[in-house]
Parts: sequence; structure tokens; C-alpha cells
Amino acid sequence: MCRPRALNSLGKLFVNELFHSVDRLRHDAGVRVVVVRSAVPGVFCAGADLKERAKMDNSEATLFVQDLRKLMSEIAALPMPTIAAIDGYALGGGLELALACDLRVAASSAKMGLVETTRGLLPGAGGSQRLPRLVGVGLAKELIFSGRQIEGTQAYRIGLVNDAVPQNEAGDSAYKRALELAHEILPQAPIALRMAKLAVNKGIEVDIASGMAIEGICYGQVIPTKDRLEGMAAFQEKRAAHYTGE
Repeated sequence: MCRPRALNSLGKLFVNELFHSVDRLRHDAGVRVVVVRSAVPGVFCAGADLKERAKMDNSEATLFVQDLRKLMSEIAALPMPTIAAIDGYALGGGLELALACDLRVAASSAKMGLVETTRGLLPGAGGSQRLPRLVGVGLAKELIFSGRQIEGTQAYRIGLVNDAVPQNEAGDSAYKRALELAHEILPQAPIALRMAKLAVNKGIEVDIASGMAIEGICYGQVIPTKDRLEGMAAFQEKRAAHYTGE
């Protein structure tokens, strides 16, 4: 992401660009892991473009937030694993963007928060739903009600991010850690990864018995794959597996 003058704030044009990027990723079977990062120093995403939002009437604002919510849902529904690399501020819609990813890595000094209540709003792009699923209802309410910003170290302690790393001079320590994590994921079987993601995402929304049924359906999708045979052969031959996504 790179919208430096507006600190990567989510305006109409930028959101449309993100929609196109997500659509390309969704249909590219060669992409195994996605890392979402900012090319703007010190900022992941500053949230909504409030200057643009101030010029919208009520119906325009409602439609824009609906589009923003749809964008986050489409990011969450990408079939491959996604990692947000938070090297700076992730506020409001910026944190909602990170929450839509599967994994999050933050610089220990990065600031993040759902700050919408400080602007007379509430999180409208999935934050009120995804944050409680990560950190628990009580803590999510506390953070949303107060509009508090927290640093990466605290975000790691409460389970908001998967890792927090000291920031480096280049300001990209979270990105480098996200790449390390991506390289751990890359060698694994692509279809298995996609089915594992689907099983977790769908299973967490239902009771455990229904979740087990979802797991069984997803497991059934990997049984006939060439990758499963390759995995078994690699184990027996004591070598690294080479998966093709077939």
C-alpha cells in the first residue's frame, strides 16, 4: 500500500484499487501467501479519509462504509494465508484491514486501535466483530468504547497480533518478520493450506459438532490430490516434499 500524502487513508480511489488487487489475488492460483504492508514510513493505514468523508452526505457515507465492509470481507475470504505487517500506525479502518488478515505481525512501537468512537462513530468495516473473536468480548469492548491506542508489545500480550518485534532503523522490522513467517508457510501444500484456512474460518462460526463436519468436508478435498501422495512419498523417502498445488 502506498498513499503517502494521505497516510494510506482509505478513500474511494484507494479502496477501488484494493478491490482490484484482491480480485487479482483471488484468481491467481500461483500465489501461496500474501503479505500486506505499507510503503509509507511509520504508517500501516491511518483509517478512513476523514477529509473525503466530511464531503459525503449521509447516503454516500453509508454506501462507502458498506463498500469498505465488503472489501474487508473479501480480504478475509482470500483462499490463501494472509499476513499483515504493521510497522506503524494502524487506526480505525487500518486496524480493521489488519484484522481481516489471517495473521498479524507488528513492530513493538507500532500504534493501533479502533478509534471510531472518538469521532462519533463505531467500527463499521468488521472491527466490532473480528476484534472480540481475537481478544475476547470484554477486552474488545474496552478498547472500542475507549478508542484507546495500544502499542505492538501490548497487542501481542492480548493476542491481537501473532508477534511483536523491535523496530529497526529502516522501519520495516514487522515486514521482515512477516516475510520470515511467509517463508515458513510457503513450502506447505497449497490445497491443504487453503482447506485448513477454510475449515478454521467456517468452523469458528458454528458449534463444534458442525465445525467437525466442516473439517471433514475440507479434509475430503485433500484426499484425492497429488500433493497428498507427494507428502506421503516424501515422508517415506525421508526427503523434503515438493508440492505443486494439484
